[in-house]
Amino acid sequence: MLTLRDCVDMCDLPPEIVDAIAEHQHLPGVLAAELGNCLACSNSGLAVIDRFIQDDIANAVEHGDLRRLGRLQHVLERFHHSHPGLPSA
Repeated sequence: MLTLRDCVDMCDLPPEIVDAIAEHQHLPGVLAAELGNCLACSNSGLAVIDRFIQDDIANAVEHGDLRRLGRLQHVLERFHHSHPGLPSA
């Protein structure tokens, strides 16, 4: 039986990106890892992940959730660092 950790380890994305996908899409971690792995296979898919994180940042701003905002901004910075071909917001 595969665990969430196994699925994230097999995914081409770090755990914080999988968490961001799960949060945005309201998915369990295993499904978020599967979706993220599929999206990470193309530039258009990476752009979708970028949009997910940016949407959640906007939501955190809207709700004044500074802790979540800081976490998501850090996740987005790391994502852009790992995928330099993506345009920055």
